Amino acid sequence: MIITLTANPSLDRTASLDVELVRGGVHRVVGVSVEPGGKGVNVARAIHYAGQPVRALLPAARRDPMLTALDEIELPYRTVEVAEGVRTNITLTEPDGTTTKLNEPGPLLGEAAIAQLEALLVEECRTAQWAVLSGSLPPGAPVDWYARLIRLLRPLGCLVAVDTSDAPLAALADAFPDAAPDLLKPNPEELAQLTGADALELEAAAKAGDPSAAVRAARSLVDAGVTAVLGTLGASGAVLVTGEGAWHAVPPRIKPKSTVGAGDSSVAGYVLAHTRGADAPERLRTAVAYGSAAASLAGSALPRPDQLNITDVIVHVVG
Repeated sequence: MIITLTANPSLDRTASLDVELVRGGVHRVVGVSVEPGGKGVNVARAIHYAGQPVRALLPAARRDPMLTALDEIELPYRTVEVAEGVRTNITLTEPDGTTTKLNEPGPLLGEAAIAQLEALLVEECRTAQWAVLSGSLPPGAPVDWYARLIRLLRPLGCLVAVDTSDAPLAALADAFPDAAPDLLKPNPEELAQLTGADALELEAAAKAGDPSAAVRAARSLVDAGVTAVLGTLGASGAVLVTGEGAWHAVPPRIKPKSTVGAGDSSVAGYVLAHTRGADAPERLRTAVAYGSAAASLAGSALPRPDQLNITDVIVHVVG
């Protein structure tokens, strides 16, 4: 069983444009989709589509439209009841795949709800293989909550993946190595935040075929206690660094439609491959195949196994 926690879930409303977005202009959209979202929910959706047992944990009001949306796709979930409704995030996608996101902060999460979510997570993870803690934290949640959750989960023997950013990510890093996760999934901006590297330089070097700077940044996090760092690099693929080595995966050529959920799909692919006993290069290959497939789909759609192109993902060792 894989458990995901989404402390700040969302209904993701995506509007697709057939022209470049012009600030201050008037646009007519060519398509609109609404999906249950939040990073942990996205991970759970991709895992669910792959047929792997998964359960999403989240705060939500009774009869919230979010829960209706989860019921419609038959995704198993458990909730802690809160008074306010789940936030709505708005995404605009352009023909070349450029994505603009407008994310609401989310409702206030009180101390009682925080304690209930912690207890629910511990209960569910007693027999889980992985716990995936993903996304931003809502108002009211302690900035170091992910570090606290890892400490709670560590005695259970459950592997923990974290994908977050900004202050929660910095607070987690401050708790290394005591609260270092088994998998950390930063993008270039987050790698830069954690290591002092330049995000634009990381991306430019990887695009030019040299992922060594991204590998060095990721390796510093492994040295700090993280078991595996999956550094996603957009169209340049991803690097995976562990104590045993470092690898770079180049994705297949696609026509990008939306980057929404691509990083979440990469996490899902990695965790799925790990549960099936795959070695590090194959875990990276699967992660990149999932992320690439997500970027080729419109809106906030997430890939199913028959939409993956694992064969054309090229993995090589980075010295």
